[in-house]
Amino acid sequence: MTMSDPISDMITRIRNGQRAHKSSISTPASNMRGAVLDVLQKEGFIRGYTKDESIAGKPSFEVELKYSEGQPVIVEIKRISRPGRRVYSSVGDIPRVYNGLGISIISTSRGVLSDIEARKQNVGGEILCRVF
Repeated sequence: MTMSDPISDMITRIRNGQRAHKSSISTPASNMRGAVLDVLQKEGFIRGYTKDESIAGKPSFEVELKYSEGQPVIVEIKRISRPGRRVYSSVGDIPRVYNGLGISIISTSRGVLSDIEARKQNVGGEILCRVF
């Protein structure tokens, strides 16, 4: 079965894994998913991730979820731009998530960046998701 929105699938796996208090989750690997996981790791929302070959030779990411005092570090993770409704933003209109406590992950011409990095590099793009 083909998947129409792989980023949304990964976000849902992370959300469900944290609600079930899992230490790690597995998701199929792709370049875009890896770039989003890089931003989440850099901003401190996940411990890390590793790429490994699963059954049938298909690569996957093993994502280590992060908890603080028994509570998930990610309070909310939500997909913004979807295949049916793309959401783009210029650098001046990039939304602040909870007044800077959270981040937006943005796909720009310079790669996948957090909203803070996109403002520093003065680029806009497609808002993939927001994390708090």
